[in-house]
Formats: sequence, C-alpha cells, structure tokens
Amino acid sequence: MAPRIPIWRQISDTLRAEIAQGLYPAGAKLPTEAQLAARFGVNRHTVRHALGALAEEGLVVSRRGAGVFVAQAAPAQYPIGRRVRFQQNIIASGRAPSREISRIETRPARADEAEALALSPDARVHVVEGISLGDNLPLAQFRSVFPAARFPELPQALRRLTSVTAALHEQGLGDYTRASTKVTAVIARGTRAGVMKLPEGAPLLRTEAINVDLEGTPVEFGISWFSGDRVALSVTPEDPR
Repeated sequence: MAPRIPIWRQISDTLRAEIAQGLYPAGAKLPTEAQLAARFGVNRHTVRHALGALAEEGLVVSRRGAGVFVAQAAPAQYPIGRRVRFQQNIIASGRAPSREISRIETRPARADEAEALALSPDARVHVVEGISLGDNLPLAQFRSVFPAARFPELPQALRRLTSVTAALHEQGLGDYTRASTKVTAVIARGTRAGVMKLPEGAPLLRTEAINVDLEGTPVEFGISWFSGDRVALSVTPEDPR
C-alpha cells in the first residue's frame, strides 16, 4: 500500500503545477493564505507549510505585509552607455520586447523639460508615456519628452511604429547618443505600482536621461522607473564611435 501523500505536499504540488502552466507568471501575487485555506479546505498552518516548501525551492518569495509572489527569472541586463536602445537591450537579454503607450500629447514644456532640452520657456514639447515590457512582463514605466518644433510629426509616427528610434529616424534624426544618465533609488507607490504589477513598496530604479544628436543638441529628455527585481542596470564603457 502506497504511503499517503501529506495534504501540504498535495497543495504545494498543485501550486507548483499551476505556476509551471503560467497561471501565476513571474512576479504574480499568489492568493492569500486565507483564500488558499478556503480553496483546499485546510487550515492556514497547512497552507503555510506548503508555501514554505515552495519558498525553499526558490519558486516563491514572501514579502512582509505584501504577500507571497512567484519568484522572478534572472533580471534582464540593461546596459547604459552612449547608445541606449530599449529593443536591442531586451532582445540581448533573451526576452521579447514590447511597449504599451498610454499617452501621447503636445503641450507647453515644463521648466525642467525646457532646461533639459535647451528650449525657450514658451516652447512646446511632445510627451510620450507608457510601459516597456519583456516577455509581456512590465520592466519599466517611461516618460519621454521631445522638442515639438524639431519633430512636428513625431506623435503620428509613434502611433504607427513600435520603436522610438525608428520614429525619430523617420523624422530626419539619423542617430543620437546618450549625453547623461542619473540613477536614483525609489519605491513603487500607488498607480505606478499598479501599472507595473508590483506590490506597494517594491524597489524601483529611476533614471533621468538626456539624448543628443551628433551635434550635441538635445533631442529627448526621458525619465524611466525600472523594476529593481526585473532589471539590472549596468554602466558600459564609452563607445568611441
């Protein structure tokens, strides 16, 4: 007679299979202990034992006050050098890049935007916001600001094309490089945590960057909030080209 499999092991086996099937993808929050206890008809101690076994295997991680989450795959390596291209970086990390644009609008520049882009105080800018993804998992929330006078048709190009580089090229910008990048650590709060599918308090890396054309004129002022668990930023040696 085969030995009876403990209930906690049956629960961990079920959850492990559901994680493998993608029902709970990397970074997803599992149901609460109370919800799992109700689902399987057991007490919370048994559920806690099952989750502990999955944690020992490295399949889930517990965050105090937030819950239990499916462990992330190795962070995507994201080099920051003179040429920073989102699609190239994510493809090089072995993931499929995509973007979801939530806002494209033309408006007067804010003071910090005018300063970063070397524009007059009354200049207008195109503002593009959205989420950058790798394998459909949010990696960063971004806001990019461009001088409207230089790229008058950029909003239309961005709506048609998935690549900022391709859209700028269509607007006559053959090449551009990164002039500066400032990185600071912040935490995910409110709507940013929601759209990034992160728990409140998760670590973020905020980058503030200026891209310039080959003459050194600013063409883009960008701010991104990268998931600290999903992306590893690295500074690359200066490209001599």
